[in-house]
Parts: sequence; C-alpha cells; structure tokens
Amino acid sequence: MARATVPRPTSGVDRTEVPAVDSSGPGPAPAVEVASLVKRYGEVEAVGGISFSVPPGEVFAFLGPNGAGKTTTIKMLCTLARPSGGWARVGGFDIEHQPTAVRRHIGLVFQEQTLDDQLTAEENLRFHAVLYHVPHDQIGPRIDRVLALVALEDRRHDLVSTFSGGMARRLEIARGILHTPAVLFLDEPTVGLDPQTRTLMWEDVLRMRDEEGVTIFLTTHYMDEAEHADRIAIIDHGAIVALDTPDALKHQAGQDSVELRTADDTVARDRLASAGFDVRQGDEALVVFTSDGEARVPELIATAGVAVRNVHVHRPTLDDVFLHYTGRQIREDHAERSTSGRMRAFASRRR
Repeated sequence: MARATVPRPTSGVDRTEVPAVDSSGPGPAPAVEVASLVKRYGEVEAVGGISFSVPPGEVFAFLGPNGAGKTTTIKMLCTLARPSGGWARVGGFDIEHQPTAVRRHIGLVFQEQTLDDQLTAEENLRFHAVLYHVPHDQIGPRIDRVLALVALEDRRHDLVSTFSGGMARRLEIARGILHTPAVLFLDEPTVGLDPQTRTLMWEDVLRMRDEEGVTIFLTTHYMDEAEHADRIAIIDHGAIVALDTPDALKHQAGQDSVELRTADDTVARDRLASAGFDVRQGDEALVVFTSDGEARVPELIATAGVAVRNVHVHRPTLDDVFLHYTGRQIREDHAERSTSGRMRAFASRRR
C-alpha cells in the first residue's frame, strides 16, 4: 500500500514532505520516528541529519559527550526547538504540525530540578495532573500508583525541600509518567547523584517500563547508565556513529582479551600460537585475543601446556566501543548541563 504524504508549509528552511502514518502495516507504529533531522544555529550544525526509530516499550539511549547534540535532539522531539530540516514523529504525531498532541503524549525530566520545593510531593503531582488535564476521578489513583513505582508513598505529605537530591529526581520521574505518556524523555537523569541513588533510580525507571509500558528515551554520558538500555545510539558532533544493542556494539568493537600468567610464557606462547590462537606477549602476561573468552579459558589452559597461575578475561566495554567509533574517549564531564528557559518552562506549559 502506497504511503500518502503531507506537504510541509512553504515557509521556513525545510521543504521535506512528511509521510502520513500508515496504520495498515504489521506491528505497532514506532514510539519515536526520526528522518534526516537537522538543527542549525547560524553557521553551527548541532544535529546533522540523523535518522532512527524507537519501538514502543523500548529503553533507548543517546550516549555521547558534551556538545554531541543529545539535548538539542530531545528539545526538537519535545517541540521545544524547531528543526532546520528533516522530520520526526513522537507517539505518532508530527513534531512540527501537531506539537500540542506531541506534548500531551510525552513526559520530560530535565537535567535541572523543576519541582516546587515549598509544596509536598502529592501537591506537586496534583498540580501537574491539573496542567495535563488528568480526569479528576483518576488523579488520586494515578498519584498512588506513581508514588508506589518510585517507593515514595511514605513521603507523599512531606515538603520537597526535605527531600534528598535522589528522592527529588525520583519524584520528578513519577511526575513525568503521571499522565500516562507514550514516551518518557530523561535528559541526563542521574547527573549529580551518587552511585547507590543512581542504581535505585534505574530500578524505578525499569519498573515503570515493565509495568506501565512507557517508552524510555534517555540521554547520558555515563557508560554504565547506557548499559540499562535495550539499544544505544552513539552520537558525536551531531551525527549517530553507531546504533545497536549494548552487546552487539561491544562485539563490533573487538574480541575478548584473555590474560594468562604462566610458569613459562615462552612455551605457552609457542604452543598457543601453533594451535592458531592470536597470542601476544604483554608486559606481565600473555594476552590471547579470541571470541567468547570466558568459554575458551579451559581450552587455552589445556593448550598452554604449562602451569597457569592467573587468568583474567576482559570483554570490550562501552568505553572501548566509543573509542572504536570516534577515535577518542568520552569526556567525563556533565554533558550539556545548561537547560534553556524555554525547556524549563515546559514543566508549566498547559496542554
């Protein structure tokens, strides 16, 4: 079946036609669909023609350093910045032609806190419910539900000013799904949180995905955080340089390395090389490069033919993946920390 097209208006820099949604095809429509999306600020191209799609219920991560284009992309998908080219849909709605519908179907958690700390947790949620036109008879049950999801039921009547940073962030996530959005956007959700709080927050997020069916779209510069995603898009200088599952990306970055400390490295190296293994002499141990290193350890020990005193298997990490695709390590600074006034104002924008 041919797909109809909806022409864009003739004003502006982009004349691309947006394909109409075709509901006759197999499977559900993507929760997020992006094609050749561009954002320019004068001579600077912050996002350079990226394309991808996110199916419903997926945890999808944008991984990249400061200035990579992560927050700029989220701002366009949340209708807070107008694209310079290309098109995108969120929840089946075009971000330029149907911005109000997009806003009704998304939740957004900012890098910076937007809660009113002079209100209680429940009062913050009730205020949000009114802004998003949650039916009156559903407000109480939804508040109960989201507070339970983030394990804050016993703090519902406490002022947010008494909350720790991690508790406030979890409340913001609860607020983000109060109106049952199709997609929850998390922009650097754990910046400034300690490791234990980050772990608790991710338990909350994944529980929301599993129990509420919400699609999670997050940006991060933390490698361990990206591991929670079903798929990762590595973005650098406004371009997506790789997109796949964490395991597939690691596999593409190279083989496992197995370090062997032996009683006689020379004998072990010769025997392993004769058996066809890629083996090299390291500073303090032999290093064998092979696929599925853990499973091959018994074979390597048997082939070495000498006493093996220590074995260490190293699998490629996301750090290795980023280095593989960009030629450099990710900068461990707070990625795109500044949030514009327009973005903060989204929290109080009426639907």
